[in-house]
Amino acid sequence: MKIIIDAMGGDNAPSAPVEAAVKAVKEFGVDIVLVGDTDIVRKELSKYGYQGNEITIAHADDVISNHEEPAKAVRSKKTASVVVAANMLKNGEGDAMLSMGNTGALLASGLLIVGRIKGVLRPALATLLPSAKGPKMLIDAGANTNCKAENLVQFGIMGSIYMKNVLNIVNPTVGLMSNGEEEGKGDDLTKETFPLLKEAPVNFIGNIEGRDVMEGTADVITCDGFVGNVILKTVEGMGHVVSQKVKDIFMKGLLTKIGALFVMKGLDDFKQTMDYREYGGAPLLGTKKPVIKGHGSSDSKAVFSAIYQAKKFVETNVIDEIVNNIN
Repeated sequence: MKIIIDAMGGDNAPSAPVEAAVKAVKEFGVDIVLVGDTDIVRKELSKYGYQGNEITIAHADDVISNHEEPAKAVRSKKTASVVVAANMLKNGEGDAMLSMGNTGALLASGLLIVGRIKGVLRPALATLLPSAKGPKMLIDAGANTNCKAENLVQFGIMGSIYMKNVLNIVNPTVGLMSNGEEEGKGDDLTKETFPLLKEAPVNFIGNIEGRDVMEGTADVITCDGFVGNVILKTVEGMGHVVSQKVKDIFMKGLLTKIGALFVMKGLDDFKQTMDYREYGGAPLLGTKKPVIKGHGSSDSKAVFSAIYQAKKFVETNVIDEIVNNIN
């Protein structure tokens, strides 16, 4: 198995992708292609004394920054790292691709270069979120802000297939994000989507509300990308605030510091459940081949988790099952 990584994308590139690649080839038995400026990537790779042939470098002398218009940049910057990586995936030079760079550029590359599965109206960004009952999927998390009911139904189907195959959840539940649990609640889009999901090949449990996200009421939460991105950023912000507040409480004085020693294991466990690095990246579901978006601030641990996620994505029959279930 060969995984293509955009080594120049993200806040910690190329150090984080390179370090994660060195660890991944040893622990996962995968081959990795690092796409980026050859001299820069090779210099970074030399820091780890790597001598094997499982890691190769594909040259790309440009990068798409976060300030550029994604679709335009993808079309004009043919030698940008994410564009080179997407073309390699399309041409069969790898089994999956991963980038921590410009989200819009990755989405555009996935749609315009890798291509969408026939019948899929819009590929969707699927993010795993922490909850009281383990990781749950939020789809769409920002790729599509103006959706139709058919889009939300397809999101639910694709998310359910991914959670079943990659996270081994039997008969995943699918909830429709709304402002009330009753069938008649929600805006026009939600009301139109509800009856379609009832007839879809998923374990639909009805509408769910904002509080249900962190409670883990549904394994898959389907919504349009605007709502999904607001939820995603709210959860990320909440995790940061809660962690900081807990730290402040225990650092107030000598007694609280002593108390912290007795609950440190529990605090570490809590921190781990809220850490996005544990969940890897966000798969772009609906493309012909596996495409994964890593968090822009990913460190080597997060990239390592995303590589494992890409491996699982390839090993399972997610894409074949999406093809068979989307008309």
